[in-house]
Amino acid sequence: MATDLRVLRKAEWNAWYDNLIRAFGGVAESTEERELWDDLTEHDRAIGVWDGDQCVGTAGAFTFRITVPGGASVPAAGITMVSVAATHRRRGLLRTMMRRQLDDIRSWGEPLAVLTASEPVIYGRFGYAAATQQLSVEVDTTRAQLLVPPGTDDVRLRYAPPAEVIEACEAVYARRVPERPGMLARQPGWERLGLLDPESDRNGQSPLQCVVAERGGEVVGYTRFRIKGDWDHAGARSAVHLRDLEALDPAAHAALWRFLFDIDLTSKVVAYGRPVDEAWLHMVSDIRRCQVRMRDSLYVRLVDVGAALEARTYQAPVDVVFEVEDAFCPWNEGRWRLTGDAKGASCTRTDDPADLALSVRELGAAYLGGVSLASLAAAGRVREVRQGALAEASVGFSSAVAPWLPHGF
Repeated sequence: MATDLRVLRKAEWNAWYDNLIRAFGGVAESTEERELWDDLTEHDRAIGVWDGDQCVGTAGAFTFRITVPGGASVPAAGITMVSVAATHRRRGLLRTMMRRQLDDIRSWGEPLAVLTASEPVIYGRFGYAAATQQLSVEVDTTRAQLLVPPGTDDVRLRYAPPAEVIEACEAVYARRVPERPGMLARQPGWERLGLLDPESDRNGQSPLQCVVAERGGEVVGYTRFRIKGDWDHAGARSAVHLRDLEALDPAAHAALWRFLFDIDLTSKVVAYGRPVDEAWLHMVSDIRRCQVRMRDSLYVRLVDVGAALEARTYQAPVDVVFEVEDAFCPWNEGRWRLTGDAKGASCTRTDDPADLALSVRELGAAYLGGVSLASLAAAGRVREVRQGALAEASVGFSSAVAPWLPHGF
């Protein structure tokens, strides 16, 4: 049966989004959440597949800028809302949408595409690879305390309605963005995501609460969280569920985490999607009481190898020729000479002999500095042609700060 793939029309959004919801289980979202995604959807960057008047496939692309090693903010298409109706599986619809998206992204001049994967196995065949990790923790705060740095007691904390301090919190977030690869510069409207608090999503937790950290009258950090009450015969054992926490310096960071550990009538802190190198992990008195788990987070795809590798800097000098395989985006295939250091880089086509051979997936995995090219080589996914090139490139591609995606999309 013939299908029609086309750019999304605004009047079609409800049918398009209903197909997405059905593909993810069919549980309706709150009106508040649905309205937010309606407002954030960029219709001219979204596509749908239609079988007659029925939407059977969806895919969108947000306009993002992502921090890369060296602090530059690089254009990236945030791939989102991808679905195929269960009635139309195994017909090549997903491949067709991925093909159209990457062609579009290239025409827009955006060197990167990024996504979060509902199923990691899906996107590797289109050149995406996991480039960041995230931590989930459940801390027994009756058994673990924080050893805080000097100056922590000088930070003033106060409760504030989340919406009333959103501008100050967003200013803190904006100052943090250039400091860590993987962070997204929030475009207007995206601040609403941090305030989203439908009762249907609380699962017995309190409404969203916010505490800001101040020094000298300036907001230097914030946290947003909920409390899930729980009591048994021995008393209260409620849990703090962390939503967001950002701070501009070690003392403010410590003050906010200590606050979360010390909230009355609670016995644990639960947090998801945190950086793998977050500072409080080195302050906690007993890491074994923290139930730390790690999983994949942001997937990266180099749409333009040369432009992407030129956009970041390198921890140590590199001069290496990559032999790149990219069957899905053949314009990337061939040899590229990358030369660069902490000040900048150049990446151009070359006929010189290859030093390293790999696919675009390995470049995507290593791009933000969180995955070592040497570890990929150990897995058989990077081949060293010139002796010494692997060590040189692995050190150069690394990042002093672990890359991290601060929120989903």
